[in-house]
Amino acid sequence: MSSCIVFKIQQKCRHYFNPQLFSVFFLLSLLILHSNAADYTYEIDCNNLRMGQYICPHPDYDFIDQKTQQPKGCTKENKAKVLCLAADGLICTETRNNTFKKDIPCKWTNGYSFETTLLLSIFLGMFGADRFYLGYPALGLLKLSTLGFLFLGQFADVILIATQIVGPADGSHYIMPYYGAGINIVTSNNFTYRVPQYDS
Repeated sequence: MSSCIVFKIQQKCRHYFNPQLFSVFFLLSLLILHSNAADYTYEIDCNNLRMGQYICPHPDYDFIDQKTQQPKGCTKENKAKVLCLAADGLICTETRNNTFKKDIPCKWTNGYSFETTLLLSIFLGMFGADRFYLGYPALGLLKLSTLGFLFLGQFADVILIATQIVGPADGSHYIMPYYGAGINIVTSNNFTYRVPQYDS
């Protein structure tokens, strides 16, 4: 008799348990838990964020100066502070929102145009106009008095300026389009050396 009652109870339980309904409730609870977890924000020092935890510069921030074609506020130390955007859910302690300022590399310019310098070197280089323009008056006077070292100095300066080896005398960089043909010269000194590669 008791086995019969247990059997009827199990049949009723099977009748009330619907696997599809259970899976819908399970997925709904996971969705609610996930949406609650996404609402959490963390307040941190944004200067210590790693790559991938922020976008720099901010996508909505116009950071290029139209006059110099470099990031706005570029200093003689070749650094500029730009606005950056932290990842979702991160709040910066400095600003109390998800933006912060970070230094990025730039090329400090002081008004010397690359195109103007190259054209002066090609057409008036025998008179030293390119060297006068860049701030080298002694070399300009020497080229003027020797007709550009009999055109050999002019030819050498065209190559040196085109390859951006010779720049302005004040140590600044040429003004050229931001995505233009800028060259980064790699040098080796006591602080840069080749790391030995060991066989593994």
